[in-house]
Amino acid sequence: MVKNQTTVTEFLLLGFLLDPRIQMLLFGLFSLFYVFTLLGNGTILGLISLDSRLHTPMYFFLSHLAVVNITYACNTVPQMLVNLLHPAKPISFAGCMMQTFLFLSFGHSECLLLVVMSYDRYVAICHPLQYSVIMTWRVCITLAITSWTCGSLLALVHVVLILRLPFCGPHEINHFFCEILSVLRLACADTWLNQVVIFAACVFILVGPLCLVLVSYSCILVAILRIQSGEGRRKAFSTCSSHLCVVGLFFGSAIVMYMAPKSRHPEELQKVLFLFYSFFNPMLNPLIYSLRNIEVKGALRRALCKESHS
Repeated sequence: MVKNQTTVTEFLLLGFLLDPRIQMLLFGLFSLFYVFTLLGNGTILGLISLDSRLHTPMYFFLSHLAVVNITYACNTVPQMLVNLLHPAKPISFAGCMMQTFLFLSFGHSECLLLVVMSYDRYVAICHPLQYSVIMTWRVCITLAITSWTCGSLLALVHVVLILRLPFCGPHEINHFFCEILSVLRLACADTWLNQVVIFAACVFILVGPLCLVLVSYSCILVAILRIQSGEGRRKAFSTCSSHLCVVGLFFGSAIVMYMAPKSRHPEELQKVLFLFYSFFNPMLNPLIYSLRNIEVKGALRRALCKESHS
């Protein structure tokens, strides 16, 4: 760690290597998307906190997902916007490591929260009479804390393994933020241990949770098909389809980035994939939940009606 601190004080984030006019256009577009991300997820948090009908385990976990989306965007997007205005903007070594830690921590936590949300839906649809007994508030809080804690600890392992590596130049990161794979390319030492831990983490935090989610929703699908009421079946499909959209977007892009052969993804294409993974997903999640979820749309209508009456 001492060697790292003496040989490297900052990195240069190259960002998007594009024409300056295109970068200015992207700056305006991404700034707009950033505002939509904060407003959308902030609206979800506000509705859940203000509407007592949404004070249920499902929306408790959804509020945590909205927090993850906001912190995702706040961790990477401001730096990206600065780089679009001032290419090759330096970032301190400590700041780079912190950005890597936060990105991984939020990513791991989101994986686990999506699994918890799928379990909540499984209990609600497959065991409705036991739902209030199984999904108590104590269980919900424990599951949420466990998701955040495991995500942070696993991210800390990655960062500690990076800190043991020497970085002796060049210090240019060909990315718009300190993504772990891009940082490891600059190390002038063998990174096999880092790669092994990353692969193991992908199996533990991506493949494993995805399999659990698919098993949960297979059981849910069977249970939905047994529902006699058309209204009940439509409500179950509405709730679960929104969750499946989020799961597909998140796990699909993450697996492509971290588990597909890297030779198939040039560095510029990797930037686009990470842009979708770390930027567009947080922006789309509130839209998916608000457009596909009847209860959220109802809470929004009640909030707007209350505001108009006042």
